[in-house]
Amino acid sequence: MKLIPYIGLEFLFLQVQRMKKILLLGVFAFALLIGFLVNSCKKSTDYLPTLLTNGKWQLASVMVFNYVGPTLESVDTLNTNCNLTQVFQFNTNNTCTYANFDCLAGTSGSGTWSFSTDHLYLHTTVVCKDTTAAGSSIPFQSARIINLGQFSLVLQTGYLQTYYSPTQVRQITQYGFVKVKTQ
Repeated sequence: MKLIPYIGLEFLFLQVQRMKKILLLGVFAFALLIGFLVNSCKKSTDYLPTLLTNGKWQLASVMVFNYVGPTLESVDTLNTNCNLTQVFQFNTNNTCTYANFDCLAGTSGSGTWSFSTDHLYLHTTVVCKDTTAAGSSIPFQSARIINLGQFSLVLQTGYLQTYYSPTQVRQITQYGFVKVKTQ
C-alpha cells in the first residue's frame, strides 16, 4: 500500500517539472516576440538636423583618395599649410555658409542644405571660390555622410558611384570637421 502513494507523488513531480519547462518556453517566446516588435518599429531620424545645426563645424582635414577601379593608388592630405580657419555653419532654416574655403582668405559662400530621403547624403547649394580654373565650385552639392556625430562630421565628395569599371580612375575627397567649441 505504501508503494501506490509514492508512485503518485513521483508522477505529480514529473508533471510539475514538465509544466515549468512549458511555462519557461512560453515566457521566452513571448519575450522574443516583444523584442521583434520593438525592433521592427520605424526609427526616427529627427535628431540629425539638430546634430548638424547645433554649432559651427571647423575643417580639420582634407584627404584625397585616388583609385583605379577598386584599388587605392594614393592618399593625399591637402591644406596642411593653411593657417586660416575654415568654418561650415548650418542653420535651422536650412541655409548654410562656408568661410575661407580652399584656404582663400575672406571668401564666404552661402546657400541651402538638405538631406537625401535616406539621410545618407547631404546636399548643399553653397558656391565657394576656389583655386580651380573656373574660380568657383559647389563642393558639397552631393556629399556622402560618413560620420555625423555630436563632435565630428565627415563628408565625402567626388566619384561616389557604387558601380564602376575595373579601370575607372576615381578621386574621392574626404572632409573632416570638428565641432567648434562655443564660449
